[in-house]
Amino acid sequence: MGPAVTLAGRTALVTGGGGPLGRAFALALAGAGARVVLTGRNESALAEAAERVRKEGGGARTAVCDVSDPASVAALAAALADEDVSLLVNNAGVAGPVKPLTEIEPDEWDDVFAANVRGVYLMCRAFLPAMVAAGRGDVVNVASVSGKRPLLNRTPYTASKMALLGLTRTLAGEVGPHGVAVNSLSPGPVRGPRMDRNFRLEAELTGTTPEAAERAFASRAALNRLVEEDEVARALVAMLAMPGLCGADIDLSAGMIAPA
Repeated sequence: MGPAVTLAGRTALVTGGGGPLGRAFALALAGAGARVVLTGRNESALAEAAERVRKEGGGARTAVCDVSDPASVAALAAALADEDVSLLVNNAGVAGPVKPLTEIEPDEWDDVFAANVRGVYLMCRAFLPAMVAAGRGDVVNVASVSGKRPLLNRTPYTASKMALLGLTRTLAGEVGPHGVAVNSLSPGPVRGPRMDRNFRLEAELTGTTPEAAERAFASRAALNRLVEEDEVARALVAMLAMPGLCGADIDLSAGMIAPA
């Protein structure tokens, strides 16, 4: 067995840091030795997540930012000028509407792409130059298995996540020669508030119950279950222990990518 993953001396910036998955990422990264900076739009949620990291013995800092807003991202970069951010986890995103494409309003579509794709572009644009100059760094974009297989009534979300896969692979080719690795992590449905919301909306749309919607969804996975937040967080840390990983997408979906 190889040595435990260590991120000692590195600073990790996690977007969407106030959400359940962002908090799980922060705890796992801090547990591996990284100093964590949590950013997002909800100041109180960020503070709560950072306090949890500190209680576990890790270093954490927070900064409010809307990743879809260029001015907000620029302000974040200025506020973190004293931090040597060598690890960027683009986790911020929204689930978007649950309804047929023909019923989706343009503003709803644009809101999904603003958070899920534009935000990743803006964050990379702001923080990659320092990594390239230093000749080292990692970017992990949180995509989704839903960008690789159909998910009915979720076209903005699935299209945005497929776009993120293309962004990841192309950006890896651009900055890889400078020592910066860019990869994506594609979870399957992660148990938590977001999926509870989706199951409720799906139930309303199809005339079933949220519990039935969850069972039907989970049955598409080879392991017949959802994945857990801590499983996704552990996968992120494991990716960082693979120095040759670049331009890759890691699937963690309990087999959701397998043919139905």
